[in-house]
Amino acid sequence: MIYPVTIAEIAQAHDGSLGMAHAYIDAVAKTGCSAIKFQTHIAEVESSIHEPFRVQFSKQDATRLDYWKRMEFTLEQWQGLKQHCDTVGIEFMSSPFSNAAVDLLEQVGVKRYKIGSGEVNNLVLLEKIAQTRKPVIVSSGMSSLEELDQTIAFLKDRKVAVSVLQCTTAYPTKPEEYGLNVISILKERYQIPVGFSDHSSSIETCIAAVALGAEILEFHVVFDKDMFGPDAKASLTLNETSQLVKAVNNVALAIQNPIDKCDNSKFSELKGIFEKSLSINKNLEKGHHITFEDLETKKPKGYGIDASLFQEIIGKRLNKDVNKWAFLNWDDLM
Repeated sequence: MIYPVTIAEIAQAHDGSLGMAHAYIDAVAKTGCSAIKFQTHIAEVESSIHEPFRVQFSKQDATRLDYWKRMEFTLEQWQGLKQHCDTVGIEFMSSPFSNAAVDLLEQVGVKRYKIGSGEVNNLVLLEKIAQTRKPVIVSSGMSSLEELDQTIAFLKDRKVAVSVLQCTTAYPTKPEEYGLNVISILKERYQIPVGFSDHSSSIETCIAAVALGAEILEFHVVFDKDMFGPDAKASLTLNETSQLVKAVNNVALAIQNPIDKCDNSKFSELKGIFEKSLSINKNLEKGHHITFEDLETKKPKGYGIDASLFQEIIGKRLNKDVNKWAFLNWDDLM
C-alpha cells in the first residue's frame, strides 16, 4: 500500500531553541508523519541588512538578518537533530537557503531536498543541489507555470528526480486561494509526482488534495497556534496533525482499492435481509383486481413477489381471499 508522504514543516517554530527543535521531533514522530522538516539558514550567506520582515512579529530582532542569525544551528547541532530523527524513526529534512547550507546538509546526511517557494528561480541553488544527485521537491507557491517550466526542465536536464507541490504563499491561506485545481494541471503538464503544500491551518485541505491525486503533503506544525513566530497562525497542532495523517492514509487506501459497482454478489445475504417483498395492505376477496393502492412492501425479500416487480401485477386478479399484511405471491393471482 502506498500512502502519501506527509511532511511536518517546523521551519522556525523552534524559535532558535535547540531543545524546542528536539521536542518537536519527539512530538511529530508520534503523529505518524513520514518526515519532519526544518529550514537551514546561514544568515550572512543568504541575507543582508536590507531584507525586510515578511511579518513584523519579532520584538527582539532589530533586523531580519538578526532573526536568521538567531535561527542558526551549528553542524554538530544539526547532526544531533538528524540522529534524533533516526532514533525515533522519522525522516529528517531541511530546506537549504544557500549553497553553504547545501554543503552543511550534505554533511548531516539528508536523503532529499525541499525547495521553498522563494528559491524556485534560484538556479544557482538548484545547480548546487542537482550536483548532489538527490531527489528534489519543488514548492510552487509564488511561481507561474512559465517559471515552473524552466525549473522543472532545469532539474530534469540534470537527471534529478523531481516532484512539485501546489502551494499558495499566504499565511493562512483562505479556501478560495487553495488552488486545488492546479494539482491535476501539474500532473498533466509535468508527468511527475505532484503534491500539496498547505498553509490553511485546517486538515480538510490536505484531505481534499489527496482525493484529487496529491502524493506528497507538507504542512506547518506548532505546539500551539498562539505561539510566537511568523507561521503559527497558518499551522496545525499536533492533535490535528495526527488526525490528518490518519485521514489521508484512509483516503489513499480507498483510492487504491476501487469498488466494482457491476458486481454486488457479496451483498446477496444482506439484500435478502434488507430488501422487501410485496404485501397487501387490506383484506381482499377472490377476484379483486390489484391496484397500486392495495400494495405495501415488507421484509424480508423472498417471501413474496419482489417489490421491484410491482408493475407486473397491477390489474391482475386474485384467485383467492388474501388477508391484510399477507405477502403476495404469483400463485395468489389468476
